[in-house]
Amino acid sequence: MAQLTSYPLVLDGGQSPNLSRWLWLVKWLLIIPHIVVLFFLWIVFLVLSVVAFFAILFTGRYPRAIFDFNVGVMRWTWRVSFYSYSALGTDAYPPFTLADDPDYPARLSVEYPQSLSRGLVLVKWWLLALPHYLIIGVFTGAAFAGYNQVRDGNAWAYGSGLIGLLVCIAGLVLLFAGRYPRGVFDLLMGMNRWVFRVTAYAALMTDQYPPLRLDMGGSESPPSPDAPIIIGPNPLPTT
Repeated sequence: MAQLTSYPLVLDGGQSPNLSRWLWLVKWLLIIPHIVVLFFLWIVFLVLSVVAFFAILFTGRYPRAIFDFNVGVMRWTWRVSFYSYSALGTDAYPPFTLADDPDYPARLSVEYPQSLSRGLVLVKWWLLALPHYLIIGVFTGAAFAGYNQVRDGNAWAYGSGLIGLLVCIAGLVLLFAGRYPRGVFDLLMGMNRWVFRVTAYAALMTDQYPPLRLDMGGSESPPSPDAPIIIGPNPLPTT
């Protein structure tokens, strides 16, 4: 299910056809090296985002070197998420790199903005993004964490959100039936795409407001110009 979108962040994930029935049970162990590295990378990401905030405020531009690094952190995170418990979309182990890997089934890119609003930088990451935070909080489980923190100060006692629930369902079907429900995968891709779009917006990488919709499916890249136009069940012949 391909989606064509004009949003500056493009997130793709190609579902592997022959997934292991049981490997997902131990992926939490296999991704530990990535989690350690990403922990420090996200600290740098946050610090550099503050630097970018002031650069945009005074110059209207996002420093290109910082932009490329932060996109790399998001790209790395998406590969690990796609491999593990945000999608279980592949058994191919993620590479340790910030750079784009065209051979890996999970890819992320963000179009570099030539200029950004100096005024929006003051409000978009907290005020304008607030409706999205509430929605992706349900997707990721952060909403439950916030609720428990307010109620009894225990932010750790929360569910994993809709993404975690659907991944668990997909994993159990995979374990016992040897297949991954395509509808579940498409829905997971839509929710992950929403989360990363909001992340890019909150990280000041774009002024384009994230759409309030689920763009489901593995790919949102433009189709090949040689591909037939699909209307209903039958393709129109190309000339």
